[in-house]
Amino acid sequence: MIINYSNEEVKQGEKSIFLAGPTPRNNKVVSWRKQAIKYLEELNYDGIVYIPEYSTWETRGNYEDQVMWERNALTSAKVILFWIPREIPDMIGLTTNVEFGYWLHSNKVIYGRPDNAEKIKYLDWLYELDYNKKPINDLKILLIEGLKKLDN
Repeated sequence: MIINYSNEEVKQGEKSIFLAGPTPRNNKVVSWRKQAIKYLEELNYDGIVYIPEYSTWETRGNYEDQVMWERNALTSAKVILFWIPREIPDMIGLTTNVEFGYWLHSNKVIYGRPDNAEKIKYLDWLYELDYNKKPINDLKILLIEGLKKLDN
C-alpha cells in the first residue's frame, strides 16, 4: 500500500482511494484514519490511499496548499470513502459537508458514519436518495465496500 499524505506530492495510479471526512483540529483527538490504514493493511490493499493529513499527524500548514492538494487527490482518486464520525466540537467536518455534496454525483463515493455521529441526517438522506443505499455504520465494512467498488 502506498500512503500519500497531504505534505507530499499527489501520486497517480489506477488503484486509488481517498479517505474523506473530518480531520481532528487538535492533537488530543486521534485521527480515525489511523484505524482505517490498519484495516486496509489487514485487507491487503495494494493501491494508493490519499490521506488529507500530514505524515507527522501534525496540524495542517498553509491552507491554500492543503485544499489544493485535497482537490488534486480527490480528482485523482478512483473511489472516495466518506467516513463521518462527527462529534461536536472536536470533529465538526464543515468542509466535509461541502466535499460530500460536491463529489456525490461523481459516482466515486461510498458513505458511512458511526451510529452516534452528530448532525448527519441530511447527508444520510442525500446518499439514500442518490445512491439508493443506506449509510454504512462500520468503518471496516465501509473500506471493504470501497475496495469492491475499486475492483469494479
